[in-house]
Amino acid sequence: MREIVVFSGSAHRTLARSICDGLGVELSSVELTRFSNDCLQAQLQANCRQRDVYIVQPLAPPTQEHLMELLLMIDAARGASADQITAVIPYYAYARSDKKDASRLSIGGRLVADMLSAAGVHRVLTMTLHAPQVHGFFSVPVDHLTGIGVLAGHYQEQDLSDAVVVSPDFGNAKTATQFARLLGLPVAAGSKKRLADDRVVIDAIVGDVEGRRAIVLDDEIATGGSIIELLDRLAEHGCTEASVACTHGLFVGKAIERLRGHPMISEVVATDTVPAPTTWPELKTRSVAGLFASAIERIHAGESVSSLFDGVDPAHGPPQPRLFD
Repeated sequence: MREIVVFSGSAHRTLARSICDGLGVELSSVELTRFSNDCLQAQLQANCRQRDVYIVQPLAPPTQEHLMELLLMIDAARGASADQITAVIPYYAYARSDKKDASRLSIGGRLVADMLSAAGVHRVLTMTLHAPQVHGFFSVPVDHLTGIGVLAGHYQEQDLSDAVVVSPDFGNAKTATQFARLLGLPVAAGSKKRLADDRVVIDAIVGDVEGRRAIVLDDEIATGGSIIELLDRLAEHGCTEASVACTHGLFVGKAIERLRGHPMISEVVATDTVPAPTTWPELKTRSVAGLFASAIERIHAGESVSSLFDGVDPAHGPPQPRLFD
């Protein structure tokens, strides 16, 4: 697969190396320079001419720094005559800025999509967008992967006879329902109202959780405020304990302190779309590197990416065990 060239910014080189291991290619070097006026420069250290170039860079904090690195690397690849440039963005942070719900409000999800296109990207490969409509913000093809199959693999060997899948809100309920089908479990959801970035109110639980162990599934955990509020309501409804699972485990602010010591939480599970916090060795991490490597192979060969999710998406056929390895 010598026609593939993979680069990585500074956001998550560990994931990029794991993806390269799955592809059987070397991770090519990038020289990132910061000038005295704080401007960045990116120089790709491998030949890109007429190559299929993939740039791995989740938009993890510091988000703006990593976004600018990504744009500069895309621009460098375009200037180096790359045949096709794919931005591999395991975590697209601006997906949370998806609508205008107040006067004079920016829509960052669309703006960043436009910036990527202007920089010269031909395709975007991402995972678990916070809002599905963000997919439509892009003027280039987007392959949107899901991490629920990888997360389901963590639970398949467990005794789930008393478990229930719980979504923190109705917006995530469809994904939680698909996750529950994979595990053969019932599903419940919280009725959530967001007051601020780190303040939410959950005023009801829809579904039966009494005497059950909850598997709380969320797409992203930042400060952990929604999860703590949900756990308080679950306890009031007779839930015994909770395992918390998410695709994007940012764990910023007081999140680790909140979740690590909570009496209801038995474990926290996240994928490696963003780097895991080094101060939380108990966090259980499931890698999505193999899934991204498979998607890149299929894109490069002109094959279907959606068929990776047979059995995860109910519209497709029987499950593919390799997703849960």
